[in-house]
Parts: sequence; structure tokens; C-alpha cells
Amino acid sequence: MLSKMSLQISQRVKDLAAQAERDVQAQFARIDQVAEANTHRVLAAFRSHRVAEGYFAGTTGYGYDDLGRDQLDLIYADLFGTEDALVRIGFVNGTHAISAALFGVLRPGDVLVSAVGAPYDTLLGVIGVADKGTGSLKDFGVGYRQVDLTADNTPDLEELARAVQEPGVKAVLIQRSKGYSTRDSLSVDQIGEMCSVIRACNPQASILVDNCYGEFVEEREPTHVGADLVVGSLIKNPGGGLAPTGAYLAGRRDLIEGAAMRLTCPGIGKECGATLGNNRLLYQGLFLAPHTVAQAVKTAVFAARMMELLGYETQPRSTDPRYDIIQMIHLGDGNRVRRFCKGIQSGAPVDSYVTPEPWDMPGYDCQVIMAAGAFIQGASIELSADAPMREPYTVYLQGGLTYESGKAGIMLAVEELLGE
Repeated sequence: MLSKMSLQISQRVKDLAAQAERDVQAQFARIDQVAEANTHRVLAAFRSHRVAEGYFAGTTGYGYDDLGRDQLDLIYADLFGTEDALVRIGFVNGTHAISAALFGVLRPGDVLVSAVGAPYDTLLGVIGVADKGTGSLKDFGVGYRQVDLTADNTPDLEELARAVQEPGVKAVLIQRSKGYSTRDSLSVDQIGEMCSVIRACNPQASILVDNCYGEFVEEREPTHVGADLVVGSLIKNPGGGLAPTGAYLAGRRDLIEGAAMRLTCPGIGKECGATLGNNRLLYQGLFLAPHTVAQAVKTAVFAARMMELLGYETQPRSTDPRYDIIQMIHLGDGNRVRRFCKGIQSGAPVDSYVTPEPWDMPGYDCQVIMAAGAFIQGASIELSADAPMREPYTVYLQGGLTYESGKAGIMLAVEELLGE
């Protein structure tokens, strides 16, 4: 006997959804092509490294001789075209991994350049731009320069060229995704162009890319076009929705070693770190990642078209190429932000009955509202929506483990908006 339970979605919203799906079929076809190409890459890496059941065994204590952990490092290095990689559940989030990378490469007297304006709010405390506790790069005598965007919100290559030639510049940080700014996320080609400018002006500077939200959205990664190191969270794209925690770094061997010494300590580096039975999830999540990312990108494209049909401004537009899984929706009003997030939360498989409210989230300079009913706490590859409660009241939507569930969540959010 079939269950009579169903989602309460009006015919008007169903009609809008049907129209939106018809309008984005060409985009969906392109997304599927990227997913297939990236799945082939991942499968080839698994075959090359002869992944076997023994790789999934966990270790405890010191974690010596963890074959699965060490082989996963090599697989990530192959996928990102790098000398080495560091994939660890010991990283608590992407910010932690980026921090380890920065402290690994920078020394007192060195200067860090941020290439596309201010980085994520959570990194400001790491750098020391904002006072969020002791132990920042600034506390250790590391300088900071910021290259702001041009008037049209694009990377300023001329100013970047000047900035990296200043005395002491040792590292350049490029943030691929937009964060809570209103610029477009960067394509791999754009990052490659920036890498060329930096390399020509300061060959000794290490180029680090915050790759969060961008993995497997294109067929290439920043390290394929000149970046020395990429960093990302496993509870975003590359964990495929299965990784329970952690982050990865992939890049030049000396940069990986420096970051590993910060994650653990000098003299230990990559040699220790028990996996506690999580290897299987990390491998399986990576294997699923190209498909899961495609589901999230489809959800974003569908959401953009639905909101465009309702007259809202979206960024990127539903017809634009995609460089990460984030979809901006400019709602222009705090109450609409609340209602939209309430609808997204109601479409979650976990905590669907909860109503999200703005709160003083650590690392941010204003209240933030977050809708996220996820199997993994804070997993942005699962459908979620968040917004800083400030002008211009823009919601940042991301994730969707399956397109079907992501679509349902968007429809419920639209239902909430229409109920104003």
C-alpha cells in the first residue's frame, strides 16, 4: 500500500518548476558531460593505484603504516596533477587546512598577498586582519597585502602584478569561490591567467588556491594551470557527501610537508594520524564526488531559473557557465531571506521541523542565518542556504546530494516566499 504522505507543493510552484526544468536542459547536458569526464579520471586513478579492500582498514593510536591513508594521498596527487597530497580527518574544516598551508609556507618578515580582495571572513582571524584570538600570522610577524577587485568586480591583474613584486612577498592566496562577496567565482582559466601574472613578476612566490566549492565542477583544477597548492574541505565537493570530516591539500611536495608539520608537529608531519575506520568513506566519497557535484550544480541551475521566473536577480544566471556549486539569490529583504531559508530547511532530510534563525556565528562580523538539515554537520555538499543578515540580503545556496531532493527543497523555499 502506497504511503499517502507527500510534500505540500501548490500547482503554481509545480508549473514553475516544470518551466524551469525545460529552460535548463542544455545546461544539464553540459553538466553531465563534465561529470562523466571527471568520473573517468577518478576511476582511472583508483585503477592505477590498485585500490583494494585492504585500503579500507582503519588504524588507531599513532596511525603508523596506514596503507589506505597513504594511498589516498597519492590518488589525490594524481587527480590534481601534483607531487604530493595530504588528506586527513584531523582537519576540522577548510579554514584549518588553509591555515596549516599558510603557516607552513610563511615565516616572520614574509608577506602574504590576497589576490581577489578579502578572503572568507573565517580567514581574517588567521591572517590577523581581525582580532579573533592569539596566534595569527600577524602575531608571528607576517605581513599582509590585499589586491582589491576592479570597478567591474573582476580580478585586477595590473595591481596584482605590482603587489607581488613588493619586498617580502612569499605567498599569494587566490580564493576560487566568492564567499560572501558579490563577485563571480573564478574559472580555472582565470586562475591560470592569474598564476601566469604572478609567476612572471615573482617566480619565488608560492601560489595557494582556496579550492572550496570548486572541485570537479570543471574538468581541470587550479594545479593543472600553474597553482602550487590547492586546499579544500572534504565535507564539500570531494567528500561526495560521505566523508564525515576532514580536508585535503594537494601540491608541491615542500608545501605539503610544511602544512603537515603544522597539522601535527615538526618531525612527525604525515607519518602519524589514525583514520579510525573512516578510509572506506573517504574513498567511496571521492569515487562518488563527480556525480554528487553534478547533482549540486544542477540544483543550483534549477534554483536560479526558478527564481528568475519569479523576477529575482541571480548570480550566476541560469544560462551562465559554472565554476563552483554556489548560487547567489538577491532577495533584497531580511524577511524574504528568513522565509527562503525556512523553506530550504523544511526540505531537508534532517531537522526539517526546525526554523532557522540568525545568530552570532563564530568568525563572522554580523549575524548569519543558516538552513542546513544535513547528515554531516555543516556539509555544504548537502542542500543548504545561508546569508549574512546585512545589505543586500543575498542568500548563498549550495549543495544537493541528489538533484531530485535539491529540486524539492527549492520548490518548498519558493512556496514559502509566495506565502508572504
